[in-house]
Amino acid sequence: MLDKSALFKTSENAILVGVIHKDQTEQQVKEYLDELAFLASTAGAVTDKIFTQRLQHPDSKTYIGKGKLEEIKQYALNKDISVLIFDDELSGAQVGNIEKVVNIKTIDRSDLILDIFARRAKTAQAKAQVELAQYQYILPRLRGMWKHLERLGGGIGTRGPGESEIETDRRIVREKISLLRKRLLEIEKQAFTQRKERGEFIRVAFVGYTNVGKSTLMNLLSKSDVLAENKLFATLDTTTRKIVFENTPFLLSDTVGFIRKLPHHLIESFKSTLEEVKESDILIHVVDISHPQYEEQMKVVNNTLAELGCSDKPVITVFNKMDLYEEQTYDEWLDPEVRASLLIELKKRWENETTGNCVFVSAMQRREIDQLRATILNYVREMYTKRYPYKTGFQAIDYGN
Repeated sequence: MLDKSALFKTSENAILVGVIHKDQTEQQVKEYLDELAFLASTAGAVTDKIFTQRLQHPDSKTYIGKGKLEEIKQYALNKDISVLIFDDELSGAQVGNIEKVVNIKTIDRSDLILDIFARRAKTAQAKAQVELAQYQYILPRLRGMWKHLERLGGGIGTRGPGESEIETDRRIVREKISLLRKRLLEIEKQAFTQRKERGEFIRVAFVGYTNVGKSTLMNLLSKSDVLAENKLFATLDTTTRKIVFENTPFLLSDTVGFIRKLPHHLIESFKSTLEEVKESDILIHVVDISHPQYEEQMKVVNNTLAELGCSDKPVITVFNKMDLYEEQTYDEWLDPEVRASLLIELKKRWENETTGNCVFVSAMQRREIDQLRATILNYVREMYTKRYPYKTGFQAIDYGN
């Protein structure tokens, strides 16, 4: 895998940069930068300051204007700033031009997300997927990005006569991409065989934005120990468990979280991991209702599901973190009847929008988890009845290892 450890060391101080233009309002940019700060924190960086600039369109050479770039440079001179992070994708030339002015390591949101994925990848499949995404990210940015290639290692000094450095680099990267795709195909064949061996179980998969509580719910429902922490992309590899509710067995999977501006090549690389979502019979869309932009996050998830071809699957929407939502939304002195009335209105709204296929829970406080179990059980039993009308009992279904 590419050595991304040089991107962040412990507690690096970062400056974040966003541009307000015709396609992004000031409020949207603020939300994106808040999320970028969380991403930076997940990667081990501390946000020192955030700079924004209003432009008709990003500058083709330096993304932001020369004056703003000089302002950032002057600010950084008196601070211990080690990385500049842009919220939007930069070209290799833009990175090179910016670094010439500010003399600070410069990356963009995609590079930051790839760094987090590289840290989180544990299995051979996840490591190969991340490495493929990294090479796909680097390929169009080779010009002006020689220092990135210095970290790749392995055979760069084997140029043939007449080849320029950039041509050799492109050839090496393309060869790596080709090898990684072949390796992932082999891993996916093995994974497909394993999925086929699971028998005739109904498959249920958690989907949702990153850090909404999918893994915590997985632990509650399956009594397993899936990593759950308050960081983005805590889960990269799909975890699948056999669950039995009232003598009814099914398979429950926890999948990687989605995010706004997720690099397209990362979605492409992780499609094999997301096969678990595509092959599932029922999806559980977990939403962090306490998040100020939870509706926007729901749209991101729905758009990604549409891109994966999963829009037609039955979906149970689980609004999680109701305890935090109530704490943030309702004043402690609010009349209990008014509070109850507002909650009823909220639930009615989403019951209408999801045609009744929603549950409101708090995983941390274990509120309404029994209702969630009952809802999942009803969906699973209904799916078994439709698929296997000739079966008389759920225990008769074989489980393959």
